[in-house]
Amino acid sequence: MAAQDIGFMSALTSRMHWLNDRQKVVAQNVANASTPGFKPHDLTPQDFSALMAGENSGGGLGLTLTSAMHMAPEGGASARSNEVVSLDSETTMDGNSVVLEEQMLKMAESRTQFQAAVSFYEKSLSMVRMAARAPGK
Repeated sequence: MAAQDIGFMSALTSRMHWLNDRQKVVAQNVANASTPGFKPHDLTPQDFSALMAGENSGGGLGLTLTSAMHMAPEGGASARSNEVVSLDSETTMDGNSVVLEEQMLKMAESRTQFQAAVSFYEKSLSMVRMAARAPGK
């Protein structure tokens, strides 16, 4: 049994992938801060309740088929989020609307959430190891 077979671990992994993708998009926004006409992008937010219900990528904490007689769980939406144009608060004369302060806030927010997800993942993995250990060892 792999750690990814545990629903909560799968949900955390999905969250970390989303945060990694968001960090890349924000970095592209910062890199294009002086490109005329560039509009900043962001990812559509993850729906945590849908993630926990297992609607994303068949993972999450949803139903698992253990027999061919079982009904298939509904959902099956893509785990990858769609990139959308983000509306920042300012637009310069050349049409660029990247606000570096807002992008830095998004980057810091993503980093903090990623660190929290990694911490939860590590704690959960240590609890699984403790549960799998023989008594008295």
